[in-house]
Amino acid sequence: MFNGRPLFRQGAWPACLGVVFLLLTGCVPSPPSHPENICAIFKEKRSWYRAAIRQEKKSGVPLNVPMAIIHQESGFHSNLHTQRTYFLWVIPWGHITSAYGYPQAQNGAWADYERAKDTSGSREDFEDSLKFINWYVTETRRINHVPVYDARRQYLAYHEGWGGYQKGTYRRKSWLMRVARNVGGRAARYRRQFAQCRESLKEHGFWSWLF
Repeated sequence: MFNGRPLFRQGAWPACLGVVFLLLTGCVPSPPSHPENICAIFKEKRSWYRAAIRQEKKSGVPLNVPMAIIHQESGFHSNLHTQRTYFLWVIPWGHITSAYGYPQAQNGAWADYERAKDTSGSREDFEDSLKFINWYVTETRRINHVPVYDARRQYLAYHEGWGGYQKGTYRRKSWLMRVARNVGGRAARYRRQFAQCRESLKEHGFWSWLF
């Protein structure tokens, strides 16, 4: 009520709620139109290209590796949660895990990253997600001795954790082995594709000063 009068006339609530929904969802970035081609991704998402080049130079991790991992984990959806469980098959009952965002990083892993790097970030931010994955990849090289360019084995460690990878828990999961092979294959395709468009994607003018 406002001065004795309702703020919205009768029947206006559905329309108002629709406007609110559009405002909230309109801020969520859309995934790339052609996620199987890294050149098409970077042509459509120029800020992603800049972020990927920056983080490749800073971390030494080839950009095709985190891009292949993000493709597998979230399909480049920024606000993706893991599948929701249901109570009595009807009532939503939370998420299976706390995995969230582009990298599908769980709360604990994300907190470990923020502490280790003395930083803060968002799993809904593309460059923050690249930073997280590249940190995880370089730690996997240090702990498990997996080369940063080996996307298949890196994904196994990403999924199972460093301890799980060391114990070989993935060997009992044939489905995970298949997924890891897919990630490795996609990373290889991304690498070949990027070699074809690297020069054409290079920035000139103002943005070139950033790289």
